[in-house]
Amino acid sequence: MVEVSVLILARNEGANIGECIKSCSFAGDIVVIDDNSTDDTVAIAESLGARVIEHALNGDWGSQRTFAISQAKYPWIFFIDADERCTPQLAEEVAQAVKKNEQAAYWIKRKTELRHNKVSHGALRPDRVLRLMPAKGSYVEGFVHETFVAPYPKKKLKAHMYHYTYDNWEQYFDKLIKYTGLGAEKMRRNGKKACFIRDIVLRPLWAFFKVYIINLGFLDGKIGYILSVDHAFYTMTKYVRLYYLYKSDGKL
Repeated sequence: MVEVSVLILARNEGANIGECIKSCSFAGDIVVIDDNSTDDTVAIAESLGARVIEHALNGDWGSQRTFAISQAKYPWIFFIDADERCTPQLAEEVAQAVKKNEQAAYWIKRKTELRHNKVSHGALRPDRVLRLMPAKGSYVEGFVHETFVAPYPKKKLKAHMYHYTYDNWEQYFDKLIKYTGLGAEKMRRNGKKACFIRDIVLRPLWAFFKVYIINLGFLDGKIGYILSVDHAFYTMTKYVRLYYLYKSDGKL
């Protein structure tokens, strides 16, 4: 077993948590931080040998991930989400990096897999996420779309992980409602206001153009167009919700 703590945040992830944990079987410590799940997430995780710690998210992803770091058994930590999978090639690279023990934080390529479509461009093109690092001095900030902060030189691993983001459109729109609300709240806390023309009319148009044309979403065919429109709608919805937060406060 590799002396690394795998950290997984979960809430009602019974459909995902098992395969996620199995993909990280190389690790000597797997910790699931559970946000009061009401399904079989906890039972599945414990049956696979994971340590489960109950801790309320309270809408603050950065704080929840930082709490997870404090629960790590080993000096090295590897973050993975319940809907992500570590490939065998990535597992080997993680093991090598940990055994080498060079004080660095590693970017990992993440490829998105959809149930009925293959995408490699546009809004769901492969990205890199900072997920492997020494625990000491590392933390995560931000309520939503959080930022991993590690005071170490940054390097890249060659292998990738998979992100199984949506099984159906109900999941997609549930997340849209959740994340646009969190995003709007975050912007208001930071003092950002919404301009109707700039943010609700023009910004979504730019969002579509960016992912469909600049990021080559059109190469993914029909699903590329659909996801580009959805990205524009997500952008508009986030700023609409911000706009009406201020309207509700009587500040617009």
